[in-house]
Amino acid sequence: MRIVCRGESLILLSEKAIYWEKQSALIVADLHLGKAMHFRKSGIAVPAELNQENLRQLQKLIVRYAPQRVIILGDLFHSDFNHQVEDWMLWRKQFPHIAFHLVKGNHDVLAEEHYQRLQIQLHQEWLLPPFRMVHTLDESRALHDAYFLCGHIHPFVRIKGRARQSAVLPCFYFTDTYAILPAFGKFTGRYLIHPAADARVFAVLGDEVVCISGA
Repeated sequence: MRIVCRGESLILLSEKAIYWEKQSALIVADLHLGKAMHFRKSGIAVPAELNQENLRQLQKLIVRYAPQRVIILGDLFHSDFNHQVEDWMLWRKQFPHIAFHLVKGNHDVLAEEHYQRLQIQLHQEWLLPPFRMVHTLDESRALHDAYFLCGHIHPFVRIKGRARQSAVLPCFYFTDTYAILPAFGKFTGRYLIHPAADARVFAVLGDEVVCISGA
């Protein structure tokens, strides 16, 4: 689904990513690579291949859109150094011509030299007008000269049908001052959004993105 935000054309993808045409940028949030392994170490049976699925999905989008840069809005890796860091290193070699930018999230706890070795440019936040890329939204910082793009909370929305049926789906959530992306990773938590009256909400329904509310 194509929308316009602050005069920029954005394509909302069912893979839970955004393609920003003008900047040739693919934007994702919250991959949480290594989270499955973290749970497995605690004795919880989580499929180990989830991390590879996340990387394969990202690879497909890169091949399809050929972006010049990939922007990750925090929580690329779930915790400290793990096998998925090495998996990333091998995977990253496929795209030597693409710049990878990571806006640091609360789970991005590797030392800065590791990110350099992984060929990831690290930011605390990143102003790329008209957008300010952050991981966690601080609504008190609402600015007139920049629109926030963020992740962190893994937003979901409840949609209701006839006969009291309902479903809870990942969503993109846009307000006048910020937008929250759904988590790209397949093994993350979720936060149920209660949309504001003036918000635009776009739910991911299978291989479609559908407008739930707002123009």
